[in-house]
Amino acid sequence: MTSRLARGLRSSLWLVPLLCVFGGVALSVATIAIDRRHDHELVSRGLTGGPTSVQTFLSTIATSTVTLGTLVLTVTTVAVQLAMGQFSPRIVAALLNDRQNQLVIGLFGATFVYALLVLREVDDQGGGVVPGLSVVVAGVLMLASIAGLFLFVQHAGRLLRATGLIDLIGDNTRTQFDRLYPIDGSTNGGRDPRAVLAPEPGAVVEIDEERLVAAARRAGCVLEMLPAMGDFVPAGAPLFRIHGDPGGLVVPAVAKLVVLGSERTHTDDAAYGFRKLVDVAVRSVAEPFDDPTTCVQAVDRLHDGLRQLAPRPFPSGRHCDEEGNIRLVVRTITWDAYVRLAFDEIRLAGTGSPQVTRRLVAALEDLKTVAPRERQPPLDRQLRLLTAAVQRHYDDDEDIRAALTADAQGIGSGHDLAGLEDRTGEDDHATNGPRHSSPPA
Repeated sequence: MTSRLARGLRSSLWLVPLLCVFGGVALSVATIAIDRRHDHELVSRGLTGGPTSVQTFLSTIATSTVTLGTLVLTVTTVAVQLAMGQFSPRIVAALLNDRQNQLVIGLFGATFVYALLVLREVDDQGGGVVPGLSVVVAGVLMLASIAGLFLFVQHAGRLLRATGLIDLIGDNTRTQFDRLYPIDGSTNGGRDPRAVLAPEPGAVVEIDEERLVAAARRAGCVLEMLPAMGDFVPAGAPLFRIHGDPGGLVVPAVAKLVVLGSERTHTDDAAYGFRKLVDVAVRSVAEPFDDPTTCVQAVDRLHDGLRQLAPRPFPSGRHCDEEGNIRLVVRTITWDAYVRLAFDEIRLAGTGSPQVTRRLVAALEDLKTVAPRERQPPLDRQLRLLTAAVQRHYDDDEDIRAALTADAQGIGSGHDLAGLEDRTGEDDHATNGPRHSSPPA
């Protein structure tokens, strides 16, 4: 029975706010008692104002905190409904049990009750009575409520994202693992002394390469970073492999030189922008959205990004010290990886839309005009796979030819629509795949 009650209290939404309200009542009793002991002269009226001003001040605080509390409860309810519909009905409990939301609601409730109880102590008859300390504390609670509102908006915005909900459930699950399966001290017996382990889970968002090179130089070793930028690393997984003597390396300090975040960022992770654009493109052509124009717009930006990258050199990932010795090796994304990230998923999802396939052909053919010879094979692979996918999807040869015609607008500016004649006279477009359009006469 006791265990059931404890479980119910831990999972309740009302317990923390109720305790905060009781705290507001106790705080008001304490501050009013202190004011009475000092005959309400502990704080000068030059700071608090007269009885009428204080009554207005406390009434405004009480009214405002009720409004803020209603807003927070409304946003929490909307968050629960969105999470149920978009993610999973089983995620509701995690949202309701979030302590930060409960503390904000409790802060508003405590401020409301405190302001009402202090208001009873104010007397505007005769010389008037103003509990100065209590009024000052009410002002502090008001400022705390405003700060709590800002923090709640930020927290709610993070929590409503898929990453925020996943992290919330993942953190709760890890806490349960620590409680149910505590570490007995023997699990670290097989730890590899030549590995630097991640102290916490997260995605790699920043690497302090200069300090890592300096640390490896002082220790006389080479650090090989195993995860790439943007990779998710579980807690306890290896971050670095140490080549050489690991004795002079301060392992915890080295681990802190890699920043792990709850999700990828744009700070040093250039591929993350491509990841977002591809998500938008794939989602726009998936059922039930069926919005190929949005997909084409995303491909526009992918095309632009790859065109900027095509002629540029890529870093090797090897970092040397001042003497030219390699001290740090970091995995870097290659041209092939960028091309596959940009086109693989869109090609598979958008084969059924001629608007999408025509835009892909236009992008790939244009990229072939600026990419160096050694970077042509990934583009040729995409054109070959796109041609095969379109030929499998359509039965009519004219539909195949139309779907594989380069068109920067998807459907609108291809040579079959914009008055550009095919000077070669060849009609094997569907057989041999797309080719670059002839220039205008």
